[in-house]
Amino acid sequence: MANISPDMDGEEQPLDPTMERVRRKMIRLLAVSIGIMVVGLMAVLAAIVYKINQPIGEVARPAAPAVPGQPLGDALAGEAITLDPGTRILSHNLSGGQLSLETRLVDGTRQILIYDIATKRVVARIGEAIN
Repeated sequence: MANISPDMDGEEQPLDPTMERVRRKMIRLLAVSIGIMVVGLMAVLAAIVYKINQPIGEVARPAAPAVPGQPLGDALAGEAITLDPGTRILSHNLSGGQLSLETRLVDGTRQILIYDIATKRVVARIGEAIN
């Protein structure tokens, strides 16, 4: 096969010093750019993995224990809230150190009791008028 360009067969001629400096700067710029892209990609992947490992529907809010250093379950263990005879508990809600109980009394009226876990007493009774 015939050579089209006889200059291509020989050794490459060294670049002049100014072009060599430009080439080195370009290679350094390329290395820095690739490094920044790799770090950014790793950050995005870490965020995706973090989000995937979060339980669905869980709201991150700290539970306030009734007594500092004591778990909330231990604060309620063995405690009894006295209700009137025949009272039914319709629903309950725990918020911080207070427990609210929605109850239906014997006469059919509804009442909400707010129980403070720290002091272990009912702090409020909210009732409705009989219709």
